[in-house]
Amino acid sequence: MASHPHRWRILAVVASAFFMTILDVSIVNVALPSIGRDLHFSQANLQWVITAYAIAFGGFLLLGGRAADLLGRRVVFMVGVALFTVASLVCGLAQSEGMLIASRAVQGLGGAIISPAALSIVTTSFEEGPERNKALGVWGALGGSGAAVGVLAGGVLTEYLSWRWIFFVNVPVGAAVLALTPRIVPESRREGVGRHYDALGAVLVSSGLALFVYAISEAPNVGWGSARTILLLIGSGVLLAGFLVNERRIEDALMPFHIFRVRTVAGANAVGFLLGGVLFANFFVLTLYVQDVLGYSAIKTGVTFVATAGTAVLAAGVAQALTTKFGPKPVIVIGLILLTGAMVYYAQIPVHGSFASDLLPGYLLVGVGIAFAYVPVSIASLAGVAEREAGLASGLINTSQQIGGAIGTAIASTIFITHFKSLRSEGKSALEALTGGYAWAFWGLAFIGVLALIAALTLIRREELAETAAAPVA
Repeated sequence: MASHPHRWRILAVVASAFFMTILDVSIVNVALPSIGRDLHFSQANLQWVITAYAIAFGGFLLLGGRAADLLGRRVVFMVGVALFTVASLVCGLAQSEGMLIASRAVQGLGGAIISPAALSIVTTSFEEGPERNKALGVWGALGGSGAAVGVLAGGVLTEYLSWRWIFFVNVPVGAAVLALTPRIVPESRREGVGRHYDALGAVLVSSGLALFVYAISEAPNVGWGSARTILLLIGSGVLLAGFLVNERRIEDALMPFHIFRVRTVAGANAVGFLLGGVLFANFFVLTLYVQDVLGYSAIKTGVTFVATAGTAVLAAGVAQALTTKFGPKPVIVIGLILLTGAMVYYAQIPVHGSFASDLLPGYLLVGVGIAFAYVPVSIASLAGVAEREAGLASGLINTSQQIGGAIGTAIASTIFITHFKSLRSEGKSALEALTGGYAWAFWGLAFIGVLALIAALTLIRREELAETAAAPVA
């Protein structure tokens, strides 16, 4: 497959929409205290502003990727951008807790349509090799730095306008992308197959994951051994088992298991799942600590994350070059070591912390770690995948990261709430209990980081990467 002559313009348009969807994972973090006060959220339900988006995003990514391959990548991309833009407007106009959470879920559905369509457009516009690696390096940098930039943008908008503008700002961006796409992006699709979409599979996996996240989120309030928690977890397991049975039963499955025959793809998705859990939850917990314990304003909180965002952007070029020269595996390992080290560093946070000594070193470690982990994972997840399944592969890695992010955030929130309540019952002050809860959450994220490192070392093999590059899977 030859590269498209206007491939870099295509990348600029679709990457703008993709960056917007990634930004919305974390842009709400800084605004959470303001949203909670204005819409009267409970502390336990506040995380659903993030997880409702991530679950819908992750749960329907595979369906979005398949629809892009079969219906046409450009038309599906434009449908996703339109849905995301309208949902963003409704989020900004939300007047209640339920209205905001529901519109965030619709926003996530729009993101689930945009993201795999956009990445498959990029994949089919660049010939496999160094140039595609460069494009995917840009893509990985946007995905990795989007969370940090989102925190900064959220702080600026919340401080000087209102939390509602973190959603309103998407409207002109979405309108611009919709206007430019028909002129710049060519249509492409997977030819010669029937159009089956496996809607049942999408519903089963999304509802099963939502029920799982809800169960672990509510467990600190109702008890881990309560009948409610146990039944919710069983129900989640039944739905997810039904999804796996359904995928094996139907001919044109939402998640064909044959794609995992490429061990590189399987390993990259396992790492991507755990990586998403660490990063999304890290920004969630860290922004709450900075505002609730250190008392930073929204704008000050956002500005502190410039260190992470700037470092990630600068390190992305180095990560892409190293990945092209040495392969994804060693670069991924370095990135995961840095991220795990940052979580251990954050776990030492004091009640009266300072930016220079207690935050900045961690911010820099996360910035480099994001670039060194996300860029090679993005490249490895698509190595050797046939053009007709570009949407499936791109949807799969995004699904892994988004679902990992939703579950990681829920786990971190559960650890925090459990230890916060325990410390308060022991007579600790509110600030001491908050700090202790956040510290334990970071220890939990460090453990997830170790699991990601083990997965990278054991599941991604350099010789398989070389074989995949030499003989792409048909």
